[in-house]
Amino acid sequence: MAAAGGYLGKVWAIVWKDIVGELRTRDIFSSMFVFALLAILIFQFAFDLRVDNVRVVAPGVLWVTIAFSGVLGLNRSFVLESDKGCLEGLLLTPVDRSAIYFGKMLGNVIFMVVMEAAVLPVFMILFNLPLWHPGILAVIVLGTLGFSAVGTLLSAMAVNTRAREVMLPILLFPIVVPVLIAGVRMTAGFLDGTPLSEMRNWAQLLVGFDVIFLAVALMTFDYVVEE
Repeated sequence: MAAAGGYLGKVWAIVWKDIVGELRTRDIFSSMFVFALLAILIFQFAFDLRVDNVRVVAPGVLWVTIAFSGVLGLNRSFVLESDKGCLEGLLLTPVDRSAIYFGKMLGNVIFMVVMEAAVLPVFMILFNLPLWHPGILAVIVLGTLGFSAVGTLLSAMAVNTRAREVMLPILLFPIVVPVLIAGVRMTAGFLDGTPLSEMRNWAQLLVGFDVIFLAVALMTFDYVVEE
């Protein structure tokens, strides 16, 4: 029990370090929020002129906004520490590497959830859709978890490459396609009133993706940061 508490304390210390750093600079949140807001505004005005039923396209717009704004945050996840030479110090601390991964991943999840909480009311007003549905919120949280699980691992891999801003989206988007498709289909289903039993396959895909890639990231993070 004491060992588990110590491990969770180390994870929380890394999460808190990222939160404090973000509160000082607001670098990650501001870039994600501004991009998401602009994307929603542009899509809304474009569809308002040409699409009769925005309910059909709104789930796609929502997940495109989450995905691209999330990449902006993930790109900054290891960059600040790498540029200031803090990443080596973090890796030299007597902490299990998995605790570093979980701390960085949970920090990314928190930043994305805060961004989504700020953007969803704007999305609801502009598209006139009821997104405060428990099922939709659960899908967004599960999708964000899977997106961050893969994105944190690939961000650690891309941070030492020359074209790291370009490398992360190239590596990330082909892998998270199942999360995005499941998120779009389940969001559309909940908006249309489809029972959860008819979306069981998509829900299993979303949960399975989160579990598998969390395990894969846990097993490979040590090798990724060593390289």
